Amino acid sequence: MKRILGKLYVQVLIAVVLGAVVGVVFPETGTALKPIGDGFIKLIKMLLAPVIFLTVVSGIARMENMKELGRVGVRALLYFEVVSTLALAIGLIVVDLVKPGAGMNVDPKALDTSSIATYTSQAPHHSFMDFILSIIPDTIVDAFAKGNVLQILLFSILLGVALANAGPRAKVFIDVVDSLMRGMFNIVNMVMRLAPLGAFGAIAFTIGTYGFGSMFSLGKLMACVYLTCAVFVVCVLGPICRYSGFSLWKFLRYIKEELFTVLGTSSSESVLPQMITKMERAGCSKSVAGMMIPAGLSFNPDGQAIYYTIAAIFIAQATNTPLTLTDQLIVLAVLMFTSKGSAGVSGSGFIILAATLASLGTIPVAGMVLLLGVDRFMSEARAITNTIGNGVGTLAIARWVGALDTAALDRALNGQQGPTDVPTADPQYYQGARSAR
Repeated sequence: MKRILGKLYVQVLIAVVLGAVVGVVFPETGTALKPIGDGFIKLIKMLLAPVIFLTVVSGIARMENMKELGRVGVRALLYFEVVSTLALAIGLIVVDLVKPGAGMNVDPKALDTSSIATYTSQAPHHSFMDFILSIIPDTIVDAFAKGNVLQILLFSILLGVALANAGPRAKVFIDVVDSLMRGMFNIVNMVMRLAPLGAFGAIAFTIGTYGFGSMFSLGKLMACVYLTCAVFVVCVLGPICRYSGFSLWKFLRYIKEELFTVLGTSSSESVLPQMITKMERAGCSKSVAGMMIPAGLSFNPDGQAIYYTIAAIFIAQATNTPLTLTDQLIVLAVLMFTSKGSAGVSGSGFIILAATLASLGTIPVAGMVLLLGVDRFMSEARAITNTIGNGVGTLAIARWVGALDTAALDRALNGQQGPTDVPTADPQYYQGARSAR
């Protein structure tokens, strides 16, 4: 019994249940526990910038062939676009079949939009080129100060390439980066011990604030989102796993601790450092794991994509806004671009959706009031799907470019340890894995 309770995912699961109980029985206390969940997320966000920077710089700097970086980038963008578009399309099909908003007959003019003013005021009204330019930071310090993942990733890639081209002269600096990375992952391990506490506070706040009543009032919409996420994972990610040579179910078991943490925190960012570590231990090259997991937060938001299409069409159905097939395809096309601006933080999907509806002009933004009560409950499905999708995508791309040690993958997914299972930050492991391939 003690051995079972000592596992992190078991502790997180117990914390989620206890948090739900506190939220139901003592709602005011549950609402007051919000700082606990927020504090855990802030601790993780504090580590994101240095973890991404050190992992990507070290991985690329030790690459033996810079052409590999270009191959990985191009194929990753192609994969991300295809898979996230499939997620959008599946969401559109399911919401048209289930019609969760039909019969609500809501008058958008009668809705009180003051409750969504905070979200709509934050909604970016940027063009695609504005999004591209926003990836370039004003200064390097600014990128780290704001914690902008894509800006940090861009600078890290450029520095990694520069160090790789510098040859032996950069060895001392790369060794320092490796040592710092080892230290950062040790800090991550310390912070993750607080995951049960963070999950407890987050769930207690959610249930205490919104209650199970709001959860059931729009249950059909929630069921639609959760069902679609499950269909996507099984019917899209499942075949990708089989094609890449591993089992989806074994992979889910392999990352169960991360999934339970995401369930409690509703944030895929909360497990980003651990996901990088898990992918590397599963045989994925350091450079691929270091680039794909952070980039996937913005470029491969499968769960967010599903939510966007379902939520947008739900609002149209609930407010009796007529949409032709062409209108729905336009919604899909716009979301193909706006979804790429998603971050891994809970609540970001609501802001991006507000921006999308405002730019379309056909679906009333005021209808988003209908989502306020249950959006937080649906964020778990989005974050978990994003996490699974990014993990599967990373291994699939690594297999595609020949940067996956299949023997290490088999050992990891089967819960075995081999002679190459050494600490993630050990550069000798990656050099050996490359030579083995």
